[in-house]
Amino acid sequence: MRVVPLFITLCCIGLLFPAYSAAQGEKEPVQPALDMGLLQQDLDSGFAQLDQAFNQDPELSPEEVYYLGRAVAANILEQYTLYMRNPALIEYLNLICSALVLNSAEPAIFNGYHVLLLDTQEINAFATSGGHIFISLGLVEAADSEDTLAAVIAHEIAHIQLRHGLALMQNMRLTQDLSAAGARAGDIAARGTPQQAQSNLFAGQVREMVNVMVVQGYSQAQEFEADSLAMDLLVLTGYEPASLIEILQTLETVQEGHPGGFAKTHPAPALRIAKAKQTLHQYVPDTRSFRIPRYYRMRGQY
Repeated sequence: MRVVPLFITLCCIGLLFPAYSAAQGEKEPVQPALDMGLLQQDLDSGFAQLDQAFNQDPELSPEEVYYLGRAVAANILEQYTLYMRNPALIEYLNLICSALVLNSAEPAIFNGYHVLLLDTQEINAFATSGGHIFISLGLVEAADSEDTLAAVIAHEIAHIQLRHGLALMQNMRLTQDLSAAGARAGDIAARGTPQQAQSNLFAGQVREMVNVMVVQGYSQAQEFEADSLAMDLLVLTGYEPASLIEILQTLETVQEGHPGGFAKTHPAPALRIAKAKQTLHQYVPDTRSFRIPRYYRMRGQY
């Protein structure tokens, strides 16, 4: 059974009960008999608009996706400081990222992909819909090869390309009560709402995305999906797919000494390792020996 939204209910009350004059306290003239067929048409139209708003996929332009992600990135940088003391290391991480995305199904997005290093020993990584990939210094130091660093970056690229952050907007509408969700969906559908309403909607989306990335984490299914795509990206770029399993094993070992971060926002590494091992046999042999000297040259710089 459908619940009649509040705005439709108020319209019905206005039609069914004559108003009173505030100034005179007198009853206004009786309105003509209500056309129930017309009322039903109005109700059906209201329900149809509400359903359309609920079911509509809020297709954002690439520019809108970028600016939404940039706002999320700005919120993250209110909680963390960027590591800027070693530009060569940051360039190295971005070169790895570039190689991965060039071999992906979506190599070009609005304003590109960018890896930023967070100056914290917390072990974690985040990615915004705008292509910003944040990796903590603690996570970089936990990695023991270029391939394991590539696995971390590939996982975050996968979250972007699978649009896990954007999916939060749909979930936000569906998990709230009917009137609030209807208003939110209506704002997205109309694109012509007052500026304050649009601003409130945007701020709510940003807060929810930051909460998921930094506090709550994506769902287990989304993390498994990102791991699977990450392994594909590693292979397509010439990296060893087992490096994803290796970095997860490392994080499983070190996370006890690093509360919060990765341990709080990701499923247990053992679950992800078991899932990744199920598909490892389909990939090519190990090629990482060619990259070991390059990795240790970089490690010697910081």
